[in-house]
Amino acid sequence: MAPPLLFVQSASLTFGGTPLLTDASLSISEGDRIALVGRNGSGKSTLLKIAAALIEPTDGDVFRHPAATIRYLPQSPDWQGFATVQAYVEGGLGPADDPHRATYLLEALAVAGERSPIELSGGEVRRAALARVLAPRPDILLLDEPTNHRDLTTIEWLEAELAQSRSAIVLISHDRRFLERLSRTTIWLDRGVTRRLDEGFSKFDDWRDRLLDEEERDLHKLGREIVREEHWLRYGVTARRKRNMRRLGELQAKRVELRTHRRVQGSATMKASDARESGKLVIEAEGLTKAYGGRPLVKDFSTRILRGDRLGIVGPNGAGKTTLLSMLTGEAKPDSGSIRFGANLELAVLDQKRASLDPDDTLVRYLTDGRGDSLVVNGEERHVVSYMKDFLFSPEQARTPIRNLSGGERARLMLARVLATPANLLVLDEPTNDLDMETLDLLQELVAGFAGTVILVSHDRDFLDRTVTSIVAPDGEGRWIEYAGGYTDMLAQRKEERTAASSRSAAKETARSASPLAAPARNDRRKLSYRQKFALDTLPERMEAIGLEIHALEAKLADPTLYANDPTAFARTAKLLEDKRSALHAMEEEWLELEMLREEIEAG
Repeated sequence: MAPPLLFVQSASLTFGGTPLLTDASLSISEGDRIALVGRNGSGKSTLLKIAAALIEPTDGDVFRHPAATIRYLPQSPDWQGFATVQAYVEGGLGPADDPHRATYLLEALAVAGERSPIELSGGEVRRAALARVLAPRPDILLLDEPTNHRDLTTIEWLEAELAQSRSAIVLISHDRRFLERLSRTTIWLDRGVTRRLDEGFSKFDDWRDRLLDEEERDLHKLGREIVREEHWLRYGVTARRKRNMRRLGELQAKRVELRTHRRVQGSATMKASDARESGKLVIEAEGLTKAYGGRPLVKDFSTRILRGDRLGIVGPNGAGKTTLLSMLTGEAKPDSGSIRFGANLELAVLDQKRASLDPDDTLVRYLTDGRGDSLVVNGEERHVVSYMKDFLFSPEQARTPIRNLSGGERARLMLARVLATPANLLVLDEPTNDLDMETLDLLQELVAGFAGTVILVSHDRDFLDRTVTSIVAPDGEGRWIEYAGGYTDMLAQRKEERTAASSRSAAKETARSASPLAAPARNDRRKLSYRQKFALDTLPERMEAIGLEIHALEAKLADPTLYANDPTAFARTAKLLEDKRSALHAMEEEWLELEMLREEIEAG
């Protein structure tokens, strides 16, 4: 096994009160793909910052290979000292790095390099920060929530870019699909301690549940041992004559262990407040059209939403998702077309921009609208502190200003308020942002089991697949099309449509060619895009490099003693070899297609 390029061993860190990290370790070797997972507030970002040399641990050892280049993607990038986005991205390059790669990445991520950083939207800021850490092709990439607040187009592009990257990668993300596709190792940070699973994230849930079950059994066993020892102290013959100090000391140690054990943080309790049943028809839209500045965002869109439907809306940023959602809920009027709402509709809306959050409000005032210390949930009056506990807030946070909450806590707070509102139509705009996976699982169950109707905007592919009954997606120039099923179903249907369209186009072309009266084909002047030219130039070098890696892995597997001495290492090497061969095959296919396209253009 290759020596680590970076390791953090037994790190501890305390910011006053309960230690954040007590025994956290992280080992990164060449080619690693590590998912770093844990609850919100467990210290994942802190551990990544320790690895990136941005924070010093209170105790523990940290080693970084002096020749290794390390790049860290922060959640809040620092733009100070950079006049343009291009300068900011190129600032992450080393002396030997290719400056053209910065241009390629900015173009791929749709961020204009000549703009000033202060002009960028929040999404553009995050995309530019991503370009900065990817540009130098570092030995180690430390990515903190690279998919958060990203649209699906960017997420899928990033997934493909990282899959073919030679960097060792550590990922923090709440996007299950993203982690499942990229990770080969999972590190779980729980109550200050890390545990390592030499499998990808897809195996994590079962492994974690098994460990927690074993922990509960051990605690139960410890409790029974304490009861048995206490009984001996009171009633044992030896104990009455002369105390056995060793056994007494062991009993005290067991009591301390049980008392100081940090139990797993509980799960949030989510239940939507019931409202009277809506009519069977919820929303009927005919020919909705909306344009801004002459650009059509929605064009001639029609749909019929019935009680119990769960409609997902997807699309890249700026495609018009919010505009479409606003028209479907009656918040915005269409330029043309009509919309009809069913009877007895009661809406509860979660706004992704969190516009309803006043940073000076306390949690109590926000949840109760300033009407005392209680609220009505499902017809039952509850004390606000009791209701807060359902969403993992402590009683001490009741008077805390919202500005002091983390992103995940703000997301939970907004969900708490929305779910306290009686509703038969839930409108959720990016509800998964900043939520940890346990809370995401509960939200998924709530949406899937909600008795009313749900309209959901999300970039989380796994969440969409598990919750919605149909997907609305853009098809260019303001057209939106509805597909039955989840996100994966939508992709399959689109692929079938493209295949059928290609077949029809080929048939027409054949018919025209066969006709003696066919007009000569018009030869449009085309050229390769910057991204295609860059790929055509760099793919041979990348294919050669991955070929050398494959050769080395094949030589390693050829060693007859490897399996006998270390079956786990053999399996891991075989899996890595399979991944490298797949990546090489994909590169060869891409290069071949681009080369054929280049020859076709030059011949024309």
